[in-house]
Amino acid sequence: MQRYFISDSKENIENTLQITGEDVHHISRVMRMKESDQLVCVVSGGEQALCEIAEITNDSVKCRVIQWTEISRELPVRIAVANGLPKGDKLEYIIQKGTELGAHMFVPFNAARSVVKLDQKKAAKKVERWKKIAKEAAEQSYRNKIPEIMEPMTFQELMKLSEGFHKRIVAYEESAKQGEKKNFSRILESLNPEESLLIAIGPEGGFSEKEISQLTENNFELCSFGPRILRTETASLYALSAISYYFELSR
Repeated sequence: MQRYFISDSKENIENTLQITGEDVHHISRVMRMKESDQLVCVVSGGEQALCEIAEITNDSVKCRVIQWTEISRELPVRIAVANGLPKGDKLEYIIQKGTELGAHMFVPFNAARSVVKLDQKKAAKKVERWKKIAKEAAEQSYRNKIPEIMEPMTFQELMKLSEGFHKRIVAYEESAKQGEKKNFSRILESLNPEESLLIAIGPEGGFSEKEISQLTENNFELCSFGPRILRTETASLYALSAISYYFELSR
């Protein structure tokens, strides 16, 4: 069943709600839905309602609430992926697949070895596209919430942001080369439900030695994600998959 996110909260909804924006076109023109067809609406707090279409206009779709449901498909821990800006459309892939795997937030940042440098105008357009990708992926994967997409930031801004997280790790290829294999699992074991974890991943060239030094000074723990060296677009997906297995399937 089709799923759409709306900005209203459950408290402000009685028996009806409205869908606006690009979703109106998707409902009426792409899906060719009609009055009395059913869909699912997810409100700002993550609650979801089974709804029936009451009216379709050019600007909105009015729906009647049939039933509220309490199903949650969110990870029990809040995972943020901080990725050094990679080349091409790799970050779009990371956001799309990372959303499907349950990431709570994506934090693009300019690393020392990032080839891509975004000015303010380009960054704004990129963020708008990234948010659309996250929304569509959240709908497709039946998420209760759309991940937050931060604007690209400097490395120092990332260090400041990291202070608000319970745990912080950095994917470090030298740790993998040296055979380190305990830190990631130890961090997961120490993480409680509702707590937050920030995962820092470098761009194609990895982190510089200076960045690694700053990360460890800011309480990031160096981790390997297995014995193989992963691409920047693979590392976060590996971590999210492992986290999902640990918290959602192995218990």
